Amino acid sequence: MLKNLPRVLYLAAHPDDENTGLLSWLVNDQHIETAYLSLTRGDGGQNLIGSEQGAALGLIRTYELLEARKIDGAKQLFSTAIDFGYSKSSEDTFTQWNLDSITKDVVWIIRNFKPDLIITRFPPTSAAGHGQHSASATIAEAAFKAAADPNKYPEQLKATQPWQTKRLLWNTFRFGDNNTTDPSQFKVEVGQYDPLLGMGYGELAGVSRSKHQSQGAGTPSVAGVRSDYFSPVAGEPLQSSLFDGLTHSFADIDRADIDQAIDQLLDEYDFKQPSASLPSLLELRSKLKSLEDADLKKRKLALIDQIILSSSGFMGEMVSNQSSAIPGEILTFDLNLISRSQIPVTVQKIVLLTKEDNPQRQLPADSLVNFHFQLEIPKDTKPTEPYWLSTPQKSTSQYAVESAEQVGLPFQKPDLNAKILLTIGEQEFWVHVPFSYKKLDPIKGDVVEQLQITPPLNISFTQPIFFAKGDSTLDLTINIQNHKNKYTGDLILTQNTKEIGVLKDVTLFPNQDSVFTITLAKETLDELQPNEAIEATFHTSEHAFNKNQHIIKYDHIPTLQYFTPASTLVLNGNLTTTAKRIGYIQGAGDFIPTFLRLAGIDVTFLTEADLSNAENLKEYDAVITGIRAINVEERMARWMSVLNQYIFNGGTVIMQFNTLQDMSTTEIGPYPFTISRNRVAEENAKVTFLDPKHQLLNTPNKITEDDFDGWIQEMGPYFPSEWDSAYTPLFEMHDQGEEPRKGALLYASYGKGHFIYTPLSFFRQLPVGHSGASKLFFNLLSIGQDEK
Repeated sequence: MLKNLPRVLYLAAHPDDENTGLLSWLVNDQHIETAYLSLTRGDGGQNLIGSEQGAALGLIRTYELLEARKIDGAKQLFSTAIDFGYSKSSEDTFTQWNLDSITKDVVWIIRNFKPDLIITRFPPTSAAGHGQHSASATIAEAAFKAAADPNKYPEQLKATQPWQTKRLLWNTFRFGDNNTTDPSQFKVEVGQYDPLLGMGYGELAGVSRSKHQSQGAGTPSVAGVRSDYFSPVAGEPLQSSLFDGLTHSFADIDRADIDQAIDQLLDEYDFKQPSASLPSLLELRSKLKSLEDADLKKRKLALIDQIILSSSGFMGEMVSNQSSAIPGEILTFDLNLISRSQIPVTVQKIVLLTKEDNPQRQLPADSLVNFHFQLEIPKDTKPTEPYWLSTPQKSTSQYAVESAEQVGLPFQKPDLNAKILLTIGEQEFWVHVPFSYKKLDPIKGDVVEQLQITPPLNISFTQPIFFAKGDSTLDLTINIQNHKNKYTGDLILTQNTKEIGVLKDVTLFPNQDSVFTITLAKETLDELQPNEAIEATFHTSEHAFNKNQHIIKYDHIPTLQYFTPASTLVLNGNLTTTAKRIGYIQGAGDFIPTFLRLAGIDVTFLTEADLSNAENLKEYDAVITGIRAINVEERMARWMSVLNQYIFNGGTVIMQFNTLQDMSTTEIGPYPFTISRNRVAEENAKVTFLDPKHQLLNTPNKITEDDFDGWIQEMGPYFPSEWDSAYTPLFEMHDQGEEPRKGALLYASYGKGHFIYTPLSFFRQLPVGHSGASKLFFNLLSIGQDEK
């Protein structure tokens, strides 16, 4: 990439949309600087590894993409668009995405990344298979044109310049039966074997794509050469190469001396003794400094600095034994530095916050040098959190950012760094080493992660949802963790800025956790807005604290921290269930078991032993299968016969949706039915009751059409398309312009018991405290008990 000048931007809608095989080939075979621009962070998808949804899931998928890019070598970029869930057309997508605003994001990214070639994954037609997919192609073409027009988004030109990309291509595809490739299209052979990698680029792509664990996107590493196809969209035509007409090398800008120096370096480079090339690399660095193109010079100097530091064997870490700190806290750090070079590497200066040290110390070859510091974290240091979550959202479909310059960044670089000035062969290099936490894990070994900065107070409700019952009052309990000083103030509860409860003159003592109770009167409960959060804020004379810390920990990504306002939900109303004990078969992660426990229901996760015999299940009022249980639990093929016997003996089984991918069995009910890819993506779709007098719609809670108002994101995915006559469908609904769908909830009696299959997205509605969805779900649980 040091020698080649072209840049490629690959653009699509979501994490896992990218063609990792093409990215791997562009970076590792063609040595072209390549970036993947995912318009969204995948916030609206499903989560196969945990219960995170929305912004938290988007955070996970952001770092899954970054882990994938570490493998294939491409860069990663994002717009501020939010994935609001499945949509069926661009028109539907642009009712939520602001076309101009997101195009502006992409124009900014193009003007700064300056790609010579833009490649989209999808076309702007229904062949894209998803409304956000096709919308991404529409945005790409609009941005391709606008980026070169100085009259478009002129405010950006204070910090960048117009940029004309040479061409825009569509990377056609074959996904199952959906084949958009054609022999007449431009073809490129990819997937070649690379002996330095020890695998082909298709194999590398499989490893990269398999980092998308939350999507269950594990992908085979396929050896061998394959063809990728391209269709022109805009710009200069293709003839013999993707890179026709581009500035390829330094010779093309009258700097053949740089090409020659790079070629000589490549010929002489010794992988067993990389530091031997440092004199030549330093000479090349001097040549690059003389480039007239400021942007090209900046890019290539960053690359060669990385190569020089790597060739010198330099490593630096600034580590503490504390994983987190609050502003004003004093921490102990070790700055560990090492060089494996025979050419001297000297530490000239170390800048640490407001301190500066000038050791003028040469690093001995292959010997670790340690510097010890005690530092106070600046009192104005902001909490560590994703930049796109630190500002209230612009809308439900777009994040807001503090600065336009953040647009495109996968994350904000850490504010806290040790800045080290090195000299290597009389040339200076500034190296930024982030403040980190390091520990020895007995299983993983060394674990090094970014030092997390947290507020002095963390406020959280003890429950994400509280259930108000009957005519009684409701106690809301709030936990406050005080990490530092003594505080005195008022703890205030609000809903939509309206004060609904207060504790005055509360004293918080240093390094203590405190739990407080605020009782809401029946009159206050009656005035609460449904499905609206209640927030807690601790007010002192100088500060208002309301942040609640959330930690995400999975082995395949770094530990992640984000904050939300301290909030809870109150389900207010006569929500009734007669079920007391529930057995739960875990599928992909969801919140429903927690929801049921908060409602006072005993939930047990069922094991192999529990599901060995139907008699073991008779103590449960109902058994629920988690979302995608048939897909993620291979033993369901055996357990279905036990569940059917449990139903026949008088039990109730509620099966949530499954997909067509990796089904452990297709016999998923006492009577046959067929799952399809049909869904109702419009959350405000009209719902028609097919059997209004059915027990499930009347007992113990009366269900009306109003109970479907305010659903979020979707009605449900993967509706059954065909079913045995023993099943009774209870609802009819559909997206605009489509045929009515009746598979939202199928009920069948079997022997003495009941089987219910539903793709309705309870897994999205119950975590946000939707009362109508809760009432219906409680009815499903209760059907067997209502007859006793």
